[in-house]
Amino acid sequence: MTLTAPARPAMPPSEHRPRPYAGPSKQEVLAMRRQYCHPSTFLYYREPLMVVEGFMQYLYDETGRRYLDMFAGIVTVSCGHSHPRFVERVKAQIDSIQHTTTIYLHPNFPLMAKRLAEKMPPGLEVTYFVNSGSEANDLAVLMARAYTGHNDVIGVRNGYHGGSPSTMALTSHSTWKFPQQPNLGVHHAINPDPYRTPFIGAPEEVARKSAEDIRDLIRYSTPGKIAAFIAEPIQGVGGATRGAANYLREAYAIAREHGGLCIADEVQTGFGRTGEHYWGFQHSGVVPDFVTMAKGIGNGWPLAAVTTRREIAEALTQRIHFNTFGGNPVSMAAGLAVLDIIDEDGLQENARVTGGRLKAGLEELQTRHRLIGDVRGMGLMLGAELVRDRETKEPATSETLAVWEAMRDMGVLVGKGGLFGNTLRIKPPMCITAADVDFTLEVLDAALALVER
Repeated sequence: MTLTAPARPAMPPSEHRPRPYAGPSKQEVLAMRRQYCHPSTFLYYREPLMVVEGFMQYLYDETGRRYLDMFAGIVTVSCGHSHPRFVERVKAQIDSIQHTTTIYLHPNFPLMAKRLAEKMPPGLEVTYFVNSGSEANDLAVLMARAYTGHNDVIGVRNGYHGGSPSTMALTSHSTWKFPQQPNLGVHHAINPDPYRTPFIGAPEEVARKSAEDIRDLIRYSTPGKIAAFIAEPIQGVGGATRGAANYLREAYAIAREHGGLCIADEVQTGFGRTGEHYWGFQHSGVVPDFVTMAKGIGNGWPLAAVTTRREIAEALTQRIHFNTFGGNPVSMAAGLAVLDIIDEDGLQENARVTGGRLKAGLEELQTRHRLIGDVRGMGLMLGAELVRDRETKEPATSETLAVWEAMRDMGVLVGKGGLFGNTLRIKPPMCITAADVDFTLEVLDAALALVER
């Protein structure tokens, strides 16, 4: 669908001036990528965007054009692109020593583990560091199986937990469309999302019935005992969907009743992004047995982690398990910088305030634009699902693509996802301002009007 873009709303001013770009042309980069890079590494947008510089909430292409990045929190950035204090801390560590493994002592490794323990509920105090969310979820499942002696794991439909064979098995009925991997003992419970549930009732009733589906899965598909239940407090790739607060409470109780441990996948929700709490699971009043983290923990640096209780962690000492780069001094310096900046810059509170402003704005747009069927999420992890008919909830997949492209043309980058690819995913760096929120809403308003016309 080709559309003529309306006049662009004015982007908030910025004092940052990008450096002149002197590298290969966009055409040369695209040609090299097509020839030498694996074809599974897809590109966004009809006309691919080439990003050569970033500063805080903004990205710059090779021409110096500025874009407001309202999707970077998915990509990994929490504090902002090239945040000056973050860059300073990482550079200082590189100047000292770039790499040493955990077979030698280095202060950054236990310091980062200690800082994470201070952010956790009591009892969750032992951390293993890895490089990606896939590795973190792999390791949590491995420890759960080692500790419980059971094999079966239950995930939630439309969840996403990584790109390794075992974490792809945890992903079912998802926009990523990975087929379930065989013989891994993985089962998938009904999603508690109240917007597209097969159940009738209020969100709390939908949550209760969805949790009971876990019990049925255990009864009919497992030996009666499980190793783990894993869920994102808010689904990211799934389109910012979540159940009512009672879902995790009831799901955790059922899993534990059958011998299982509970894994909170905080790869996208953690570190204050949801505003009211530091961790997504806290909104449900539960304490998991594992917390897995990645993306925002390193602000773009490859860093992930699993935090658990000591007695569970001890189960892994029965085996040899080693990660060459987990605990790397530079990664640990990046993680420590992130934790400090979130606190020093008040980014959790900013996520609460600006996220509330953004969600209210999306809900106001919903009253004026028939395409918006549902607005959901919290803090700076939000989704707007677009539908052709609010009664039938027919997914507006092509319209979502058109809105997404039009927003890019007007200078705002958002994501898209959900089972049908019809949800706009908004998860910016947590340093965005009220002016950025208002600009995003203006752009979305114009894009929706363009597509609806």
